[in-house]
Amino acid sequence: MAVFLIILLVIIIILAIASIKVVNQSEVYIIERLGKFQKAADAGLTIIVPFIDRVSSVVLLKEQTMDIPPQGVITKDNVTIRIDTVVFYQITDPVKAVYEIQNLKKGIEYLAITTIRDIVGKMDLDETFSSRDSINYQLRSILDEATDKWGCKVNRVEIQDINPPEDIRDAMEKQMNAERNKRALILEAEAQKQSEITVAEGKKQAAILEAEAESESQVKRAEGEAKAIREVAEAKAKEIEMVYGAMMDSKPDEKLVQLKSIEALKDISSGEANKVFIPFEATSALGSIGAIKEVLTDDKKDKNKNNENKK
Repeated sequence: MAVFLIILLVIIIILAIASIKVVNQSEVYIIERLGKFQKAADAGLTIIVPFIDRVSSVVLLKEQTMDIPPQGVITKDNVTIRIDTVVFYQITDPVKAVYEIQNLKKGIEYLAITTIRDIVGKMDLDETFSSRDSINYQLRSILDEATDKWGCKVNRVEIQDINPPEDIRDAMEKQMNAERNKRALILEAEAQKQSEITVAEGKKQAAILEAEAESESQVKRAEGEAKAIREVAEAKAKEIEMVYGAMMDSKPDEKLVQLKSIEALKDISSGEANKVFIPFEATSALGSIGAIKEVLTDDKKDKNKNNENKK
C-alpha cells in the first residue's frame, strides 16, 4: 500500500510539473492540443493538460537583428559589388509568425537578398555609395510590407558595407587623389590671385596718396610763391610811393620824375616776379629816356669846361 501511494505521489508530481508552465517576460508560448492550435500563452503562469497539450513554439517578442550574408550584386554599369546588410525586425503576431511561414528568419533573409539586388541593379556604382539612405529606406519599406502577413514588422535596414572589386577600388582611389590634388591647385591659385590683387590694390592706393601729396605740395608751393610775389610787389609799391612823396615835397621837374619812375620800374623788374605790366601813360616817359640822357651828358660837359677855364 505504501509503495502504491509513493508511486501515485510521484505520478501526481510529474503531471503537475508537466501541466504547469511559466512564461518569461517578452516571450509567448504557442500551445497546441492534439496537433491543433489551442492558445498563445503570455508571460506568467500557464496550465496545460499533460499529454494532450504541448508547447509547439516559443516566440520572442523583443526586437531582433539578422545579419544578411554579403551578397554579390551587379550595378547598372555592370560592376559587381558585395553588400553586407543588417535587418532589425520584431514579431507583432506570434500566431502568424509560427503558422504563416515555415521559417521566418529564412524568409526575411531571402526577401532581403532579392530586394537588394533589384534596387542596386537600377543604380550606377557611384550612386550606390551616395544613396545609402535611399537604399535603406526602400529595403525597409518593401520588407515591412512583405512580412506584415507573417506577423512581423521590419523597423530598420542598414547597409553595413559596400565593397567594389579591387581594381575598381584602386581606380576610385586614384580618381579621389586626382580630385584632391585638383582642389588643392585651385585653392592655391585662388590664394595667389587674392595675394596679387591685394598687392596691386596696395600699390594703387600708395600711388594715389603719393599723387595727392605731390599735388598738395605743388599747390602749397604755388601759394607760397604767389604770396612772396605779392609781398615784394607791395614793398616796391610802398618804395615808389615814398620816392614819389619825397620828390613831390622837393618839387622836382618833369624829367627828374620820369627818371625816378624808370629806376623804380627797373627795381620792380629785378624782383622774383618775371613779368612787369607797364601802363600806357608810362610809355611817354620811356620815349624821353634818350633826351634825358643827352641833357645829363651836356650838363656834365659844361661842368668839365668850366673847371678847365678856371684852371
